Amino acid sequence: MAAAHSGKPAIEELISRLEEITRNIENPDSGLESSISLYEEGLAIAGQCKKRLQEARKKIEVINPDLAKTWPETTRIKDLFDGES
Repeated sequence: MAAAHSGKPAIEELISRLEEITRNIENPDSGLESSISLYEEGLAIAGQCKKRLQEARKKIEVINPDLAKTWPETTRIKDLFDGES
């Protein structure tokens, strides 16, 4: 993965890797051990994405608090931002 300016992969790259992992796990030729390893990698990447999205949301709330107040609070968004870190 190419690094973003901060030395971390861009969130788009992380999401792309998650999609790749999903395809590999869904492949019937993937073995059990490989699928478990990929699943663990996917969980770690999902955690990184969650953290990065939380950081982005905090920055936006500082930059434009009025905009943040108007964001819809769906269950999925609440789970993503209000869950344990």
